[in-house]
Amino acid sequence: MPNRLPSLSGYGVTWSANKRVAIVALVITALLAIAATAAWFTGRGKHHQSANTPSQNSSSSPSEGAPEPAAGSGSVPKPPQIAEPVAFAKAAAAMLWSYDTRNTTRDQQLAGMRAWMTKETKYTDWASVSGQVPDPLLWSRMADQDQHASATVTEGHYPGAFKQALAEDPSAITEAYIYVVTVNGKQQIEWKKGGGGAEDRAVTLAVQCRPNHDCTLAAIAPSVTQ
Repeated sequence: MPNRLPSLSGYGVTWSANKRVAIVALVITALLAIAATAAWFTGRGKHHQSANTPSQNSSSSPSEGAPEPAAGSGSVPKPPQIAEPVAFAKAAAAMLWSYDTRNTTRDQQLAGMRAWMTKETKYTDWASVSGQVPDPLLWSRMADQDQHASATVTEGHYPGAFKQALAEDPSAITEAYIYVVTVNGKQQIEWKKGGGGAEDRAVTLAVQCRPNHDCTLAAIAPSVTQ
């Protein structure tokens, strides 16, 4: 067995084609700043109705049979009561980059992460988030080595393309109130016998922040946009 086991955030599953239509279009269209971005925001409700087919992930996909938060969340922090998109995205990124296999089972990790998600199924992509968790075999190997990680967030911001899209049509955001935020930071990984290391991290998140409500996580973009 190698001394260093893979980090939690390095393991994902491919988004299903149907989810890409509904959620990735929401994020990537804005990130690319194509001309139809604002119009898509206002019309995505109808567009999403064609994406109701269940996800076709492999049998080992963490998105299948995901536990509810009632299963316990181990070391996963509870979602903060934050109503500002960038601040919430920074907290969510720190959560995604942190884990502790010494006192948290894989099911608890998934349950804790799910508690951060928006309850509006029309806009949530649980597969993109649960896909960050390794499969049961790898999680077990990580636990054998007492692998755990902590995170330091350095900054968060709206990507330029997203800001441009909002500037072109400020009212477009008011249907779903989903914001695109990129977060940068560092992940510190440690395991048995003094092993460890640190690496830079970056993630682009879609967070939902409706007026007079705390923010929630909607999706993780498949690529980072600064």
